[in-house]
Amino acid sequence: MSAGTLDPSAVRRPRLLPWAFAAPALVIYLAFLVWPALQALWISLTDWDGLSDTQHFVGLANYTAMLSDSVVGIAAVNNVLWALVTIALPMVLGLLLAVVLNRRSRTSPVLRSVFYAPAVLPLVSIASIWAWLYDPTDGAINTVLGALGLDALQQSWLGQDSTALWAVMIPAVWVRTGFPMLLYLAALQSIPSEQYEAASMDGANRWQQFWRITVPSLRDTHYIVLALSLIESFKAFDLVYAMTYGGPGYTTQVMGTWMYANVFQYFEAGYGTAIAVVITLVALAAGIPYVRSQVKSS
Repeated sequence: MSAGTLDPSAVRRPRLLPWAFAAPALVIYLAFLVWPALQALWISLTDWDGLSDTQHFVGLANYTAMLSDSVVGIAAVNNVLWALVTIALPMVLGLLLAVVLNRRSRTSPVLRSVFYAPAVLPLVSIASIWAWLYDPTDGAINTVLGALGLDALQQSWLGQDSTALWAVMIPAVWVRTGFPMLLYLAALQSIPSEQYEAASMDGANRWQQFWRITVPSLRDTHYIVLALSLIESFKAFDLVYAMTYGGPGYTTQVMGTWMYANVFQYFEAGYGTAIAVVITLVALAAGIPYVRSQVKSS
């Protein structure tokens, strides 16, 4: 072979080398994500009960049945309400906490840890704590209300339709405030202090600085927090199931708990998996704008 001729294997080797390094991760991805997803899609097209060996193909019957399922309607509305509350309030509270804790002081690191701590606690333990707080007889909330002479406000917070869903949302907001706070803190520390100094020299007060400098500078962070919180809101399950099991009645049912009930309580695995597929598709659709923005920015 002459000196000016390239060896075809030498050209091919650099092209195959990246695939060789990526192969283990691809195998794991295909085995533990893609293949189970395809299996779930198939199950959603059958009438499988989750126990028997037989699976009869029913096409889109499970999906069309969801249109006439009144509980799916209740769960979908609850999911929308859950998303609105558990996205808006944590974003606002997280931003306010970040602004307050962004100042240099001895207590700021401790307070940051305190406010972020709920985000790292197991949701089941959080549900147990708040269920005890809401206990109608021995719970701290009714006990405090009684001590303050507000007996008229004492009630079964998780046992009645008018308060159950809101009572579950409160710990959800408590848990989800820490993550936006950290993102906002990181973004606030990247804003040049010269902007605030110049605004102060021009006579702008703290409120004007917040709206004219802080909020516009956090535009990208707002988008990231909103996108991630929106995706997370569609996965609502743990707190609701651990605190109310979707009750009383169907008052606090969300799509995740109704999916679980159909698969593991009513043994309608095909129908329950169809609900899971719908939840996944909605979450993916909500996450596409965020993924595209990250690809463009990179």
